[in-house]
Amino acid sequence: MTGDRASPVCYAGNADDAYMGYAGREEILFALNALLEAERAGARVALASMRDAEGAEHAALMRGIRADEARWCKMLSGQIRRLGGAPSRCCGAFHGKAMAIADPMERLAFLNRGQAWVVRKLVELMRVVRDDVLHADLARMRESHHANIDGAAAFLKRASPRA
Repeated sequence: MTGDRASPVCYAGNADDAYMGYAGREEILFALNALLEAERAGARVALASMRDAEGAEHAALMRGIRADEARWCKMLSGQIRRLGGAPSRCCGAFHGKAMAIADPMERLAFLNRGQAWVVRKLVELMRVVRDDVLHADLARMRESHHANIDGAAAFLKRASPRA
């Protein structure tokens, strides 16, 4: 046979995100708003917990967590706007559940479980995000939450009474 044979041009790079197995824009916006509401709740819990802190170290930990939660609220709101969405103005139900816990150490342990929930949601979302800028921000948020979880766990271990 004579003549050149070539494979057809692949247009997969131009395919819709959902077609390629990634989340669509609406699904991402929904997930980002859910995370935003959770972060807002965490920030409010940390702020209230600063007032209930049992000592300077506990207060400093809560101040750091609150600042971090506020940082991620700002990032998530910015990403939602960048994607053409409207950031939710709601506060997640986590806030009410956490504030129903009177003991500051038990509330911190609950907050830490909330931080772990956010990490799981971030990992799930990152698997289906094609946008490199958003993916990088979510990865930084995940690492920051890991650091908060580790710091809170270490504090709780030091603060727990020895049996």
